[in-house]
Order: sequence, then structure tokens, then C-alpha cells
Amino acid sequence: MLLDNNSLRSKNKLLAALPKSDFEHLAPHLELVSLSSGQNIFEAEEPIKYIYFPETAVISLLCIMDNGSSVEVGLVSKEGMAGIPVILGDDITNITANAQVPGNALRIDADQVKTEFDRGGAIQNLLLRYVKTVYIEIAQSAACNRLHTLEERLSRWLLTVADRLHSDEFPLTQEFISHMLGVRRSGVTVAANTLSKAGMINYHRGNIKIINREALEESSCECYKVIKNEYARLIGNLPQHNCD
Repeated sequence: MLLDNNSLRSKNKLLAALPKSDFEHLAPHLELVSLSSGQNIFEAEEPIKYIYFPETAVISLLCIMDNGSSVEVGLVSKEGMAGIPVILGDDITNITANAQVPGNALRIDADQVKTEFDRGGAIQNLLLRYVKTVYIEIAQSAACNRLHTLEERLSRWLLTVADRLHSDEFPLTQEFISHMLGVRRSGVTVAANTLSKAGMINYHRGNIKIINREALEESSCECYKVIKNEYARLIGNLPQHNCD
């Protein structure tokens, strides 16, 4: 469904932060789509045809190895966009973008965004600001995956998903988590049981609920706060012109 003149608003914080004139210029090209759990929106080594601005969906950026194993290197929610390589001048990437949590997103032809980005001004400044937050997240996650325990990483990841969804309860299977963290499912089971027994989370039939956030933050490594603080510093206080 394309946005019309009566739908010139967005729950996505990047789009909502654009000056009204810039957003109105993009709006006729934005299409509201529903993303299902596990849906790939673009794949490694394939041209990126659309850029996605999530509203309620959460998208994982995955690095997938030749043997099929994968690890999450980034997370995109309503604070951001999926398709950064396009604005940096290349529509091919080694990353697969997969809908981790189902929901809505606004998508737009990748060439249209590149054209607007190349014009400079507010949209270019805003998207480059977001690129910096993603760079920080990927760099910190790389260090985290190498240096911290699975329990610490799982705590960080659950807190990050909760922040992006603005909810302490969300549907995620242990198998899915194992793919995101790049570990065996048995490892996730042990770490999740540890957090559950400590009264931090409740896990039942693919549904996770954080029941003691303070304790979960203490269980997490410092990477959670580093990434969260950088997001808050760079895009957390953007003016929201076009939100509903």
C-alpha cells in the first residue's frame, strides 16, 4: 500500500525526523508492507532492490558462512533502515537481511533513496548519522562475540531486542537465537535456563518475557550500554516531525 497525502507520517524514527518537505518528497514512493518471521528482504551477493524502514518489524543483519552457519552483526528496528550499502554507492553486500520479529515496514525503491541521498541536505546528514550508529554497533558486537561469555551475550541481545521493540515480551525460539548468536542450540538452552533460574527471564513455547530487567542488565556485558548510549547520543534525540 503506497502512502497517500493523508498518510504523511511514519513510526520509523529516521523518516519521522526528516523535515516535512523532504518527507513529502519521499512519501509517494513509500510502500507499507508486512514482513513475516524469517523472511529475507535481501540476500548476500544479490542486488538490493528496496530499502526498508521498519515500523513494528525487527530485521536482523546476518553474516552467513559457506557451511550454513550464521551470526547476527546488526539489528534494525524503527530507529533505522535496512539497505545501507545502497547509499554508500554499492547495491551488493555480503550481508543477508532477515525479519527477526514480524511486523510492518515502509519500503522504497533503492534507486530512489540513492537519488535523494546524493542531493545532500537533511536526508544525507540524517542517514550518515545512522550509518555511524551501525558502525559502532557492528564493531562492538564483533568484540563482544570474541571476548564475552554466551550468558553475557544472550543477556545483551535480549535487552537490545526489548529496547528496539519497546516491549519486554516477544516471540523467539531457541533455534532462532542460536542462529543470531552463532552458537549451538544446546548452548542457548543452557544460558537461557541459567537466566530463567535466576529469575531474569521467563521462556515458554517460543515466547520470552523479561521479568527482572535490572538483573538482566547486570548479567549483560558492558557492550549493551555502549551500544545503547551511542544510539541515544546519535539518533535518540532527533526531532520527530512526521510521527503519528
